[in-house]
Amino acid sequence: MNETELHFETIEAISNRIVRCELSSLDVVDHMLDRIEAVDPSLGAYSFVDADCARDAARVRDEEYSNGDWRGPLHGVPVAIKDIYGDKDRPFEIGMPSRRGLKAHRTATVVERLREAGAVIIGRVHTTEGVYGEHTSPFTAPRNPWGFDRWVGVSSSGSGSSTAGGLAFATLGSDTGGSIRMPSAANGVTGLKPTWGRSSRYGVFELAGTLDHVGPMTRSARDAGIVLSAIAGYDPKDPTSLSVPVDDYGVRTNSDLSGLRIGIDFSWALTDVSETVRSSLLAAISTLESLGARVVPLQFPDPEQINDDWFTVCGVQTALAHGSWFDEHEASYGDALGELIRIGRRTSATEHQEVLSRRDEFKGRVAHLLSEVDAMFIPGLPYEAPSAEDMRVMGATQLAEVHRYTVPFTMSQMPTITFPIGFTAVDHLPVAGQLVGAALTEQKLVRIADAFQQVTEFHRLHPNV
Repeated sequence: MNETELHFETIEAISNRIVRCELSSLDVVDHMLDRIEAVDPSLGAYSFVDADCARDAARVRDEEYSNGDWRGPLHGVPVAIKDIYGDKDRPFEIGMPSRRGLKAHRTATVVERLREAGAVIIGRVHTTEGVYGEHTSPFTAPRNPWGFDRWVGVSSSGSGSSTAGGLAFATLGSDTGGSIRMPSAANGVTGLKPTWGRSSRYGVFELAGTLDHVGPMTRSARDAGIVLSAIAGYDPKDPTSLSVPVDDYGVRTNSDLSGLRIGIDFSWALTDVSETVRSSLLAAISTLESLGARVVPLQFPDPEQINDDWFTVCGVQTALAHGSWFDEHEASYGDALGELIRIGRRTSATEHQEVLSRRDEFKGRVAHLLSEVDAMFIPGLPYEAPSAEDMRVMGATQLAEVHRYTVPFTMSQMPTITFPIGFTAVDHLPVAGQLVGAALTEQKLVRIADAFQQVTEFHRLHPNV
């Protein structure tokens, strides 16, 4: 495991080398394209590599920099986007057999903003069918670079695999029930799910509108902040985007957390988790305390009902999003996505309204709880990545357990950041912690995670691929 290899560097490190003229953007893009050619046949993260356009964009970035025009820390840095983000005239298949060969008619606002910030879009990475729970033929699941037989996470599977495997310096993921956080946890990367509406959803394939969050997956908390600063902000093309100022989420701070309150529901966070998750979470809490943070015990509202309600909300909104396309192509839909849509169509207006009322009440209770602390700390997943085969045959109860720490904060639309806090002793698989904050506290979450990463090495470790 060579921690100095170029493809495993952070955005911050690559940007500094470009600024110092040690590397050109074209050098970095060529290196990453060579890396993808060598490694992606094993990982299977990419659905489309845009090599020629990436090289052309890198040349433009190099010319801009030579003329004194530097766009910021993403200038000339190659990144990838999940295959749910429209990029005009590029493939736009969303892991759906019925969309094979289709191309985007428009470019998502967040993709335009990445380019405006200087990033080079190097390609598109795989997602599950329709951004839901499974990969269906002819599409195959990417592999987890920490163990090819291990679960890679869903639905931002290609984002997690490519970021961890050194095939992109950052990727855009999305999160409707845990789809940034679960792949980040399983692959040992840092994933930032912003407040709902913090980033525009214009040009992004919809799963469930009031649950869909747009955010980055990176190698460090600061990198996640850099990307969020580039893509966040109001967009008139998306009236649900928030018209509030965008902070510098990637600003460098020291590791002093004095005065910050970290809330922990010890019972919820430490019950029915693996021993490695338990010990790693306790060690991480001690690290945060050593940096000056004060741990505040709290009691989180029982999430069992809201986890059940998520399926109703997601089903109804997914059924609306697919509409007549599902009627015309139902035979091509996989079991999971097809059944979700049918559940949505069977849901009565009364049942749906009852669920929405419970959701509003839950959201209010979570907002009140989070107003009393600077962040809450919980696991990213209850355990390290299980085998891909175990996930394939899991029943509904077990699958609900996987979402235990993710769904509540999709339903409440609160920001979270997920990052590695340890590794298993035998298989060397990453485990993750998750910080949750009140609405629009992304900068604070990045600061806390960055402080942790300044004094630990977990995010710097990389798989042998």
